[in-house]
Amino acid sequence: MRIGIDVMGGDFFPHAPIAGAILAQAEMGDKLRMVLIGDTQLIQAELNKLNLPLDQFEILHAPEVIGMDEHPAKAFVAKVHSSISVGINSVKSNHIDAFISAGNTGAMLVGSVLGLGNIEGVLRPTIGALYPCNGKFSLFCDVGANTDCKPEHLVQFALLGSIYLREVMGIESPSVAQLNVGEERTKGSQLAQATYELLEAHPDIRFIGNAEGRDLNRQFADVYVCDGFTGNILLKYAESIYDLFHDRFPEDAVVNSFNFENYGGLPILGVKGVSVIGHGISTPKAFHQMIRTASDAIRSGLIEKFEKALKV
Repeated sequence: MRIGIDVMGGDFFPHAPIAGAILAQAEMGDKLRMVLIGDTQLIQAELNKLNLPLDQFEILHAPEVIGMDEHPAKAFVAKVHSSISVGINSVKSNHIDAFISAGNTGAMLVGSVLGLGNIEGVLRPTIGALYPCNGKFSLFCDVGANTDCKPEHLVQFALLGSIYLREVMGIESPSVAQLNVGEERTKGSQLAQATYELLEAHPDIRFIGNAEGRDLNRQFADVYVCDGFTGNILLKYAESIYDLFHDRFPEDAVVNSFNFENYGGLPILGVKGVSVIGHGISTPKAFHQMIRTASDAIRSGLIEKFEKALKV
């Protein structure tokens, strides 16, 4: 198994991604070959600093960086030697089995769509995030990739999320709820009401109705669907809970469950390859977890499962 990691992405590069790769390789041993993607001199200098042999990892030279303030599509196309472009193209050419980056989220999303392409039948890929509750996690789709959605998009998010939980996280029959302002089927916007009808009628989705905000902390459903505008606000709020309470209650299990390092990031669901987006402030622990997540997606044959489920 070969997993590429963007050494130039995130606030703490190059140390955090390389340190995360070291943790993952120590855990998985010969089952994993890490490919470090970025400026060769920078990577070699960091490995020397850590007293590691240069041949412990494969290195792909990618001297350019897509900045966080750059236009994602323009930068991905123009900077062919950027770490994100090289990483995505390496997945496409099957040189690596998965790619991980904590760099420009928009560039990762656009690059995955342009470079890898959508799985046949997928209208829009989705970015998901895990929300903790009672020692378990629920999956939210979407959390920022699609701020304006149609009912058909939300239904596909539900299907993609259900397949991911079943095939990668081992939940046999994931339940799905729509995040809404009320539990009744007639509540919410026209989008929410139309989506309800489609979810209810879909034979491959175990839809259990609408969920309100107060339902999140009792794990009402395994998958929650919403547009990316709503989902991103919820994601950032969940992250703020850890920031707000951790110093006051450092040993509290509930507070610590909101630490994003526990899951790191998730694959973009719906593209033809495993492409994992991480938080810009990812630490070595978060990168380590993202590598685990990518490994699980590869082993499960996730892309093939998506293609089978969506085959017309």
